[in-house]
Amino acid sequence: MSANEKALKYRIVSVLKNIGRPASIKEISGEISDKPVTTIRGRINENVNKLFKRVARGVYWFVSEEETSGVMLLEGNGLDMSYIEDESVDAIITDHPWLDPKSNKGTNRKFDNSYDTFLYKLEDFKEKARVLKNGSFLVEILPAENENNYKYLYKIKEMAEECGLLYYAKVPWRKGNLIFNTGRKSKNTEDIMFFTKGKARALRPDQSKRKRLGGEHYMSGAAGMLPTDFETEMEMDLKEVSEIDAQPASNRNKIHQAEKPIELYQQIINFVTKPGEIVLDQFAGSGNLGAAALLTNRFAFLIEKLNENVQKICKRLNHFAKKDQVVYQLNA
Repeated sequence: MSANEKALKYRIVSVLKNIGRPASIKEISGEISDKPVTTIRGRINENVNKLFKRVARGVYWFVSEEETSGVMLLEGNGLDMSYIEDESVDAIITDHPWLDPKSNKGTNRKFDNSYDTFLYKLEDFKEKARVLKNGSFLVEILPAENENNYKYLYKIKEMAEECGLLYYAKVPWRKGNLIFNTGRKSKNTEDIMFFTKGKARALRPDQSKRKRLGGEHYMSGAAGMLPTDFETEMEMDLKEVSEIDAQPASNRNKIHQAEKPIELYQQIINFVTKPGEIVLDQFAGSGNLGAAALLTNRFAFLIEKLNENVQKICKRLNHFAKKDQVVYQLNA
């Protein structure tokens, strides 16, 4: 690389530092008027995953050696991912607001119906597959199966498979002592459903090769055997993941009525990604996936529709962020 090429990439870094948030190529080129847009785009593309991370279509942020994690928060519709680049996301972990009014009413539970709810369509899974890298995981947090939703849950698997998202496993999340009296039986679980885009990426340590050949070796699959459930204490070869009891937050401390514990997201993140990778939550709700990303040194891209929640998420995440971690709020 010539001296001029090196100089330009560091000028781009300087521009992003001054802007203080992820920026589009148009914004960056506006600050470097002596170079054509095509040259700036080329220099950025040459250094993606080195100096820059592509976080949306034509939008980049600067990654220093010190900045190993962060959160981008966008106010918008999580079903619209048209601005996200193809194969740019290392995992999707999300909890969509499913439409199931019958199952959400009972003697001790009634959901606030002011939230928009919906059912997934085939096109939604096509978009998930488009933005995911090959081999990466899609993790959907879903209701426990009952007489009202069993057809929809089966359809989710069919739609995912049609889009190349292969069923990997299902693990229940047990909500501690909380029991909800809804439907035909009491319940205290939701299901965590894992899919992979094609064959699962190699995250699982290969102990056999390690013993024979030395060094680190990995085989296809999540970074460890998935547990029986996400409440049981676990013993596995995962740092800072074992023995986590993922209990729901108290109502007083909740941002969103359906929010999931940060500890639950930490467990999932560690199973399906490596530090420094990008995790997407299309329906951020409480923003707890972002907090888990900061705690596990990942980059999170959160999308949340309600402005009120966006403001609360920003406040919560800035509480978790360390000196070298940044929370960016983007405009839709």
